[in-house]
Amino acid sequence: MAVVYVARSAALTKWASDVGQGKHIFKLGVAEDEAAAKAAIATGWGGENDWKLVQSKTIDGQGLDEDEALARLGRREKVIDPTYYPRLKGTPGVFRIALANVQNSLLVAKAMTADEPLTEIKVKPKDIADYMIRNAIA
Repeated sequence: MAVVYVARSAALTKWASDVGQGKHIFKLGVAEDEAAAKAAIATGWGGENDWKLVQSKTIDGQGLDEDEALARLGRREKVIDPTYYPRLKGTPGVFRIALANVQNSLLVAKAMTADEPLTEIKVKPKDIADYMIRNAIA
């Protein structure tokens, strides 16, 4: 039973914004269980220790490994190259998320429900994490 998780660091987000990567930077990872995911987040990446778990989801019996999940999400979103930015120190799975893609995904889901009117959607970090996990396991 694997756990797919999304984490975010405020300090790394500030750095990414300063170097032109934007402020919607998240880390996707796959761990063996919830405890392993929390331990990985506690150690931190990119020289930052302020990583927080945004969302996680337990995957049963799919045999999903981290490389496969990163490749699947990489088809839709831009991965930040850890070899180009020395601050990331070889950390795989750091993504720059385009808010337009998340908004479109939420808008389509909202349009599929007949009861709700189509209004402008304000994207929250949890919505971004759900979007990332959904695309990483699909």
